[in-house]
Amino acid sequence: MNNKTNIELRTTPHVHAPHDVITIMRNVVFASLPMAAWSIWLFGISALLLLITVLATCLLTERLLNFKAENTLGDWSAAITGILLYLTLPPSFPLWMGAVAGFVAIGMGKVMFGGLGMNVFNPALLGRAFVQAAFPVAITTWTPALFDGRFTTLIPSTLTAPFMIPQEVGEFNNQVAVDAFSGATPLALQKFDGITTPLVDLLTGMTAGSAGETSAIIILVCGLYLAFRKMLDWRIPVAVMAGTFITAELLQLLNAENPDGLFMLFSGGLMLGAWFMATDMVGSPVTPRGAVFYGVLIGFITVIIRVYGGLNEGVMYAILLGNAATPLIDQLTQPRVFGEDKSQKESS
Repeated sequence: MNNKTNIELRTTPHVHAPHDVITIMRNVVFASLPMAAWSIWLFGISALLLLITVLATCLLTERLLNFKAENTLGDWSAAITGILLYLTLPPSFPLWMGAVAGFVAIGMGKVMFGGLGMNVFNPALLGRAFVQAAFPVAITTWTPALFDGRFTTLIPSTLTAPFMIPQEVGEFNNQVAVDAFSGATPLALQKFDGITTPLVDLLTGMTAGSAGETSAIIILVCGLYLAFRKMLDWRIPVAVMAGTFITAELLQLLNAENPDGLFMLFSGGLMLGAWFMATDMVGSPVTPRGAVFYGVLIGFITVIIRVYGGLNEGVMYAILLGNAATPLIDQLTQPRVFGEDKSQKESS
């Protein structure tokens, strides 16, 4: 009989993180709910219906396109994609277009790459980019915040039938004409009309814009909650804001008509992008130096697009470009191996 002792071989021990993926995703969902609730208060039942539509589409797409035996809805990733995608859309966005955005976000942004943790780009932003290219008019039609009758009357374009043009004439709420109901975002007012929105309106979100262009204060508080819970890398949003502010201030020195750093920080989707989009664990660098460079790059590109580009907003494209550059950033910012002979490595 062979009495040889069995030797069990194991890989090197790893430090375990205090939170697993499901816990982090669930907390991100909880942190995004105050922003969604505030957007519904600002824009009414049309915003609520859009949130339900986009979220339901993301969950349904995740379930139908998942060919694995286990149900992956429990990891909360599809839920956070749906909520964040909703926050990037205008409240007047037709519901059927919101469903298209949700399907693309999960189908092309996540499932096609292999599922959770395999995606290259932020799924919510990929869905938003698709509908911006497919429906450029609807994606740039805005609604003023706190309009009368927002909880009793739908925005006219909400229930537009698929492939039909939203109603442009007639009466809205029996008082306001539909074609006069479209608002302009602070970025559009500044870029095309030279009108600067008061900072207090930007901080509270009392402006026209996407559902997530709500209160910069609420977004900051929700983001700080995740940062203190160590559920996001604080270096990324800080670097994004620093890159945005510094670039804007430098460009204003070159041309006094360019907006200042504070306006660039608190207008548009910068705060939402910095704290909830750029910090996507899959699409962002893992090295500390890489996270800082990645954030500064996003801030720089955002300001350049806003000032010199044809569009008045550039956060989405800046983050997607940052996602694409992440593998290279990680490669260039790898820490030196302890005890490595650098001169010998270079000679070889």
